[in-house]
Amino acid sequence: MLEALAIAAPLVLAGERSFFHIPQPNEVRVQRIARTDNERDWPFTVDEGNLTCVWSTGQKLVFFFENQPEDIDQPDDFRARGVMVTVNPFDLTVGNMANRALFVPVASVADLIRRIAPYVDVGQRLCDQPPGTIVGHGEL
Repeated sequence: MLEALAIAAPLVLAGERSFFHIPQPNEVRVQRIARTDNERDWPFTVDEGNLTCVWSTGQKLVFFFENQPEDIDQPDDFRARGVMVTVNPFDLTVGNMANRALFVPVASVADLIRRIAPYVDVGQRLCDQPPGTIVGHGEL
């Protein structure tokens, strides 16, 4: 009995920023972002989506998710693709392998990092907002 409590106590007492915290949907912070007409280095293949941030494993994790197209026939069948937004080359390439097509084609990982870095900064600031915050376009 005491062994079970000793194992469970850190999980129960873990705050959002704890390594042991398991994020809940109501803790996700969201900001809608969109490509502007004069933006040359937009890193995504879709023109708009949601930048999200959540605390997990003791760190801020930033993601970009595409929006559901308005002209989709079966909206219930739509599954938004998402990618991790990070300047870590391993996470950016291997971690995003399943949805790599969400990034524009680039000549090198360094070029993708250069394009994605401003969104990493915005996402990090987004995670400084209270859990569940929805921020308007361009507010951060």
